[in-house]
Amino acid sequence: MQQHCLEACDRLDSRQFLIAVKKLANDIGYGSDSSPFLGSGIEYVQSRRYEIGDPIKSIDWRVTARTGQFHVKEYESPKRMPVYLLIDTSASMTITSGQLSKYAQALQIAGGIAFAALERISPVGVVGVGERDLFIKPSLSKDRILQWLHRLRYYRMNEKTRLGDKLNKLLPSLSSRALIITISDLHDSEAIPVLKLAAQKHDCTALQLVDPAEKTLAGAGFVRIREAETGVSSIVRNTPAIRDQTALVEQLITASIDHLCLSTNENIVHKLRNFFKSRSLLGRNSR
Repeated sequence: MQQHCLEACDRLDSRQFLIAVKKLANDIGYGSDSSPFLGSGIEYVQSRRYEIGDPIKSIDWRVTARTGQFHVKEYESPKRMPVYLLIDTSASMTITSGQLSKYAQALQIAGGIAFAALERISPVGVVGVGERDLFIKPSLSKDRILQWLHRLRYYRMNEKTRLGDKLNKLLPSLSSRALIITISDLHDSEAIPVLKLAAQKHDCTALQLVDPAEKTLAGAGFVRIREAETGVSSIVRNTPAIRDQTALVEQLITASIDHLCLSTNENIVHKLRNFFKSRSLLGRNSR
């Protein structure tokens, strides 16, 4: 099926999109000493005797004064918990009742989180949880982030949600504890049991994207929707995935999965910043 460029439905060209992503990263802590994402990227280990060639700025003046001999501080980079971004690329993400689709918002959020995580020395991996084959191993490369962001700006209108299946295949490959951030409208009913399973060994977060119209659809038999790229309207049957929001949230809370619901018509910056700050999610050390 023909691929569509996201520029057609979010009004941002590639340059504007990248600016928006980096601004979001800055807003939620990227590149700031006061970042909620913890630490300086290195940790103090010990002080040892000064050796010729050691940088002057590494001198531990307190130990030097106490011992009468020059000592320098030694640091090491902690092993940070890898971050996996599970990005929903299914067709339901591209449907919108307003100016911004859930898919367009998801990519901006994913890019912002990725850059913020890299600033805290946390490698970032990506899994597309629609039908397309997209798996990027965790990396500290900013170029790699730009590559998959550009790749994801092209989408297809026939992808089904495969969040549960993709996550189920990912879990056996994780040899250490990871931070798994799902960015989706969570229309895949099979995903919740797998998310619960993942949460037993990993830190799991669900960022649920909702179109404003979905909040008022409870009880409706049929609803009118507009295709994000062309603006063409159609009538579809309302699904349990749309109606059962309260039950979904209760399941996530019970499984100790951090959950944040974001609407495409609201300013998400403060909600995201407060959400990550209160949980200190990014920049965690691997345990």
